[in-house]
Amino acid sequence: MHISGMEKTDKRIQFFRAQLALWHDTQNFRSFPWKQEKDPYKIWLSEIILQQTRSEQGLPYYLKFTEAYPTVTHLADAEDESVFRLWQGLGYYNRCKNLLFTARVIRDTYGGIFPRDHDTILQLKGIGSYTAAAIASFAYNAPHAVLDGNVFRVLARYEDIDTPIDTTEGKKTFTALADRFLNRAQPALYNQAIMDLGATVCTPQKPDCGHCCLQKQCRAYLNKTQALLPVKSKKIQIRHRTFLFFVCRYGDRVYIRKREAGDIWHNLHEFYRIEAEEAEGFRRFRSLFDPYLKSDVLQVADIQQKLTHQHIRSLFYEAELNAVPDFLDSALFVPLEKLKKIAFPKTIISFLDNKYYF
Repeated sequence: MHISGMEKTDKRIQFFRAQLALWHDTQNFRSFPWKQEKDPYKIWLSEIILQQTRSEQGLPYYLKFTEAYPTVTHLADAEDESVFRLWQGLGYYNRCKNLLFTARVIRDTYGGIFPRDHDTILQLKGIGSYTAAAIASFAYNAPHAVLDGNVFRVLARYEDIDTPIDTTEGKKTFTALADRFLNRAQPALYNQAIMDLGATVCTPQKPDCGHCCLQKQCRAYLNKTQALLPVKSKKIQIRHRTFLFFVCRYGDRVYIRKREAGDIWHNLHEFYRIEAEEAEGFRRFRSLFDPYLKSDVLQVADIQQKLTHQHIRSLFYEAELNAVPDFLDSALFVPLEKLKKIAFPKTIISFLDNKYYF
């Protein structure tokens, strides 16, 4: 019996949906509090937290946020500094700024009720196509396919597609493919299942093909190309930076300042900082601060941090002052005991924890 190409495709999609649903029902034991959640606010919160963050790392933040701000209105009413403080350690602070902005739009424009319509959700600041689809499908069971890294990987391997996922053509191809494969009768279950399969079985390195429910019809597995997929056309360019942080103390007070927009960690606080190679940065600091130094400047920490596009080496020095330099605002010298109430980047928090300033 001759089977047309369309019928073959339909059978492959039917197999995919059926096996995925069976796996999700019988073998998917991945458990997080946002799974099965129907509150769009909490779904949105979890998705924003989990951008650039593994689920295991994001879990304590999700729990802290939902305890401190159980509704979108609670979040909208919160002080910026308190929210930034709770966000500490997650990085990518634009996410937090957009979180606050959008919470206040929902409070002021929609009366504290999260929009139901996918296109309206998509218009909210900080919400892209993936997050909008996730909220619409998980909260309202709307037929919108999610397309995150896990879904790209599962679909690329199942169909053995080597079109780069980070190109315009690739995004168009996989968006259409995700929409075709979506089980419209159970979009929330389907979306959760395909993401979990990618996270636990069809992993980036060493996929567990032997236990994959899709193995029999996975073209990449049959063609031995799973390790090559998905394809990305662009290699991430890593920027290497060196920050010299000087903890300038005058009596029981220490100088801090808020980082400005246009760089990482903006709106967070930091000590006096010079970005330069170690010797040059130290020379520049001494040329400015020598008349005000009470004792030798001591290096007390060397912390490395790897971000997606940047590797940062942070050198920390302690400098005790005999007077407030005239080029620094004296109002920015705060008591040591107040540091625990101030939002800092993760690197500075690590330094403060180890130095027991809190």
